[in-house]
Amino acid sequence: MKPVFGLLLAVLAIPAADVNTFSIVGYDPVNGDWGAAVASKYFSVGAVVPWAEAGTGAVATQANVNVGYGPRGLELLRQGLDAKQVLARLLAEDTFEGKDGRQVALIDRNGQIAAHTGPNAPAWAGDRQGKTWSAQGNILVGPQVVEAMGRAFDATAGELAEKLFAALQAGDDAGGDRRGKQSASMIVVRRGGGRNLNNDRYLYLNVDDNPQPIPELRRLLDINLGLLYREKAGRLMSDGKTREARAAAAKVAQYAPSAEAQLTLGVMDYALGDKPAALADFRKALQMDKTVWQPGPRLGTILEDKEFLRQLFPEK
Repeated sequence: MKPVFGLLLAVLAIPAADVNTFSIVGYDPVNGDWGAAVASKYFSVGAVVPWAEAGTGAVATQANVNVGYGPRGLELLRQGLDAKQVLARLLAEDTFEGKDGRQVALIDRNGQIAAHTGPNAPAWAGDRQGKTWSAQGNILVGPQVVEAMGRAFDATAGELAEKLFAALQAGDDAGGDRRGKQSASMIVVRRGGGRNLNNDRYLYLNVDDNPQPIPELRRLLDINLGLLYREKAGRLMSDGKTREARAAAAKVAQYAPSAEAQLTLGVMDYALGDKPAALADFRKALQMDKTVWQPGPRLGTILEDKEFLRQLFPEK
């Protein structure tokens, strides 16, 4: 029994702190977004690595991880220290074992970046920086992972969430965590940008345990962005900003395609005087679901436009 008991003690003594992963922190000065995305062969990586606060910055803490770098880093950024000053303070204040194996990246309220990969972070470990991003990882197949992440971030148009996802997908395609795949996470913050009221979390998505975490994160991202743009379209319509509302509604159709979303686009295009676009929208809606066309107040004067209806329903 003694050898078995000794083996059990040895197993229990194996450190469980290492978060071997690849991540990216980024900043969008146009929309005022800060965020981070991460993937790993580690259960629920989103509970540990990514931290962000609107108007303050973002932090990714990993490898021989000191999770306290997340909240403490945001606290110091909130006090007005820049990214490099915060990094120096975090390392100076760290009294826990294994500091030489830490990996951390920060981006502050002004988009300044600081990153650190300790000499004992599990190989391959390293980081790369761009104008508005820092990519880092450990136990990777090689430097090509973080380099691919940076290229994808810079090459992707649109909002920060899309750039972060593109970077994560590129890192995964380049080999990612050499142990395998399990979880992924993304957080993006924007003042008042979250769903409902008084919410700065534009999105916070977690895939805790999945053999294909990146595709699952994509699915969740599409749902979240569809909901955000639906709320935005509604607010803009209430404010009488039809053209801006139409742009938001087009995003709903992109992220959450449905006959109803296409019908909404058709109504908006018709109201804006673009009948050819409205006709294309309605035809697409009917292809998706013939029952979506329900005469009523929503269709308004469209139902009185005989020529338009003849083009939409030529068989009648």
